Amino acid sequence: MIRNDLPAPGASLAASHTTAEWQQLDARHYLHPFTDFKGLAAEGSRIIVRAEGPYLWDSEGNRILDGMAGLWCVNIGYGRKEPAEAAYRQMLELPYYNSFFKSANAPAIELARVLAELAPPQFNRAFFTSSGSEANDTIVRMVRRYWDLRGQPQRQTIISRDNAYHGSTMAGASLGGMSYMHEQGGLPIPGIVHVEQPYWYQNGGDLSPDDYGIHAARAIERKILELGAENVAAFIGEPLQGAGGVIIPPDTYWPEVQRICREYGVLIIADEVVCGFGRTGRWFGQEHFGFQPDFMTLAKAITSGYLPLGAVMVADSVADVLINDGGEFAHGYTYSGHPAVCAAALANIAILRDEHLVDRCREDIGPYLQARWRELAYHPLVGEARGIGMIGALELVADKASRRFFPKRGAVGTLCRDHCFREGLVMRAVRDTMIISPPLILTREHVDELVTKAHRCLDLTLADLKAGRGPV
Repeated sequence: MIRNDLPAPGASLAASHTTAEWQQLDARHYLHPFTDFKGLAAEGSRIIVRAEGPYLWDSEGNRILDGMAGLWCVNIGYGRKEPAEAAYRQMLELPYYNSFFKSANAPAIELARVLAELAPPQFNRAFFTSSGSEANDTIVRMVRRYWDLRGQPQRQTIISRDNAYHGSTMAGASLGGMSYMHEQGGLPIPGIVHVEQPYWYQNGGDLSPDDYGIHAARAIERKILELGAENVAAFIGEPLQGAGGVIIPPDTYWPEVQRICREYGVLIIADEVVCGFGRTGRWFGQEHFGFQPDFMTLAKAITSGYLPLGAVMVADSVADVLINDGGEFAHGYTYSGHPAVCAAALANIAILRDEHLVDRCREDIGPYLQARWRELAYHPLVGEARGIGMIGALELVADKASRRFFPKRGAVGTLCRDHCFREGLVMRAVRDTMIISPPLILTREHVDELVTKAHRCLDLTLADLKAGRGPV
């Protein structure tokens, strides 16, 4: 039976229950993503009730500095009215119509034009989805359709990397290289294989970063030769691996990847879901690392997370084949090119452009964050402090000199993360790597607060370990 006691329009839904009541309802009805359902029900969720700038507030009134910009996405910060007002105006005019039936809408067309204007020159066409996962599923379909049309239908296999993250749908999770995801649901699906990730700190041994970058790139060539180049359709990679622990490849890596893929006729897919829209100080991460892909996956900061949207940018060399030789492309989504969401994306991009947030990330606040972040490398727990633009990672290790990790990977990171929550900072733990990806609108005072809180949490973690209160 549907209740009739919901708050009146304009009233705060969050204020209609106490924290305990929301937690009880949450445990009873809401299944969270990437969650131990039983464990969360016993502990109780944090109930986030509002946000402004780089800050969140929970239902108990605690202010939290969001060092992860939601999930890598809230680049313009919270509380901007422009995307909300743009979506509202569009919903009054045309709240929804599909892009089937030979139909289109003005916001979707305009957003496709703007993306083509922002993107590297090989990209002039966009296909819209509701998420990065859907976008990567779409790319799998497009890549295989392209090779069908080129008369090489046997080119089915897509090469990805260990510990990569490309989404959570069947194809997206298969493209990703996270073994704990593959243990559930019969993954990966056929036609997707994985090679070594360019993780110098863990895998580089005695090689210099530059030498290791070449070595890691050539793992792709070895896999192509093993499979037969005539069977390999594409290689997919994030410019830097986000959810894998902010794995920043050596400068030599991507140019060598591009050389290899071009030599063997293998398409290149850049998953820009984390890097896109300014995170590295460039509009897209490929511009920072210096390579030219054939596909680009977009999501997250395309709307700064205000509404769900994903996109596939398709290079002209591929799009021309799909358009001129392909007939119907039998793939699409109900919400492809949703007019209200596209209107919000246009408002978000206008803020990034007009307030020069990408340039500011590259020239001002990004360098300041990186300088302050690297001060944390001197902490006894930190083996490496790395980052680019507005993204960073700290490797927590048992021994700095030998780059030796703790024996139970993830336990110390979880301990540090829990201290962060209590100290009013969102800093994510990936195994024992602490990572940040804050909004691009941070001031220097915000950066100082973030680094001070991170240092405090490192101290608390170290104190626990020395007192035997930790897991190792």
